[in-house]
Amino acid sequence: MKKRLFIGLLALLLAVPFLPSAVSANHGGPHTANEGIALADHALSAILIDADTGTVIYEKKSHEKLPPASITKIMTMLLTMEAVDQGKLKLTDKVTASEYAASMGGSQIFLEPGEEMTVDELLKGVAMASGNDASVALAEKIAGTEKAFVQMMNEKAKQLGLKDTHFSNCNGLPVENHYSSAHDIAMMSKELLKYETITKYTGSYQDYLRKNTEKPFWLVNTNKLVRFYSGADGLKTGYTSEARFCLAATAKRDGMRLIAVVLGEPNTKIRNAEVSAMFDYAFSQYALHPIYKAGEVIGKIKVQKGETAHLDVAASRTMSVLVKKGSAQGNITHKLEVPEKIAAPVQEGQIIGKLVVYQDGKVLNEFELKAATAIKKAGWWTLFKRTASQLFFVDS
Repeated sequence: MKKRLFIGLLALLLAVPFLPSAVSANHGGPHTANEGIALADHALSAILIDADTGTVIYEKKSHEKLPPASITKIMTMLLTMEAVDQGKLKLTDKVTASEYAASMGGSQIFLEPGEEMTVDELLKGVAMASGNDASVALAEKIAGTEKAFVQMMNEKAKQLGLKDTHFSNCNGLPVENHYSSAHDIAMMSKELLKYETITKYTGSYQDYLRKNTEKPFWLVNTNKLVRFYSGADGLKTGYTSEARFCLAATAKRDGMRLIAVVLGEPNTKIRNAEVSAMFDYAFSQYALHPIYKAGEVIGKIKVQKGETAHLDVAASRTMSVLVKKGSAQGNITHKLEVPEKIAAPVQEGQIIGKLVVYQDGKVLNEFELKAATAIKKAGWWTLFKRTASQLFFVDS
């Protein structure tokens, strides 16, 4: 009996190393479980990621649901920039402040009911002065009501796969059932930074509203890192007595952009110092290793019965992975995972496969590949010429 039990346990132990391990959305990357480093000691929750790849460099209780205060406005700015990008809104569009928008307390740009400002000016008010009134004015312009805009915020959070987030307003003023996490805020920030012009607002230290009027309003960025930390150009501060001092920050050096989020810090001095230390650590220890440049052709796929016989698989943007400085980069390999052939029609933006990057056999990152152009079904004449050229070796 004991011999059989021993053999059974031995078989179980031998089987364990061959069991497949779970792969997270943000692959393990070049680090292992914070590697014993201590960052953001005073924060209730924190995370540090590379903005390009989404690789998590450091995290501390990053999925804990906490009140985000004005960091909420990252989602408000994201939906605003998305509306501008889609042509639904122009930066020059005039926005009339409602009585409700003008009634917001806390941080504000002191909108008067009926006062007009452009989307551009309101974005300054949100990004730099954390204007609660400016946030509501933008929300009403985009969705008609703040309530409808909040629904859009929650839909966007769901679309981004954010599981620790629920919004109840667009500005972060204390309200029931309004929460997020350091992880989710980092993912929102990553998405917002895809709109490169946003840092024109979040990275400015000072500016004016109502400049050529009798009541000019001086804006000074609530995020002092944009002035005092080299490379910092955003993103959003937050404070309420419940949430304490929060910050979602970004900085870029030598082509590498970082995002750091801290929630529940005791004061602004410690908050800024701990975020600066997070940036210092990552910039000194990590670097981006390029795999393909934007537009570079990676491979080809045969298109069955398409107007074009082949689809070039190209990098839609620069593809890089985050690596520890001094690591053996010769151990980095990649594999193109696409079908040999695909049937027409092919839609522009259609997902056609992925590029998987490995280091020492472990997955560093995966890049989704999409069709850069649409390919329609070919007519009979095109197919006839193609068949004839194959039969008689004549160029079609």
